[in-house]
Amino acid sequence: MGIFDSELVQNEAKKLFEDYQSLMQLGNGYGKFDRDGKILFIEQMEAIMDRYKIFMKRFELSEDFQAQMTVEQLKTQLGQFGITPQQMFDQMNRTLERMKAEIDR
Repeated sequence: MGIFDSELVQNEAKKLFEDYQSLMQLGNGYGKFDRDGKILFIEQMEAIMDRYKIFMKRFELSEDFQAQMTVEQLKTQLGQFGITPQQMFDQMNRTLERMKAEIDR
């Protein structure tokens, strides 16, 4: 059975994508959020990033050909921007840390 044949993988991928899309739409109004709203948004973004890291780690550790191809495609796509997956996560974390620091300003 391939990794994409797993109902668990399919459901998590779908949920992760939907949650991310919803949060991005909500984030369009971030500047209008009160302090508590900004904190909640950042916490939700951190949770999605953690879920995404776990999701991708499953693919990295899998011996499934499709999983390995997915990881390589991500590396190739990010490589076009001159970054690695780890650098992408690091940049997101720096952005979220900056957002936290600016909440009370």
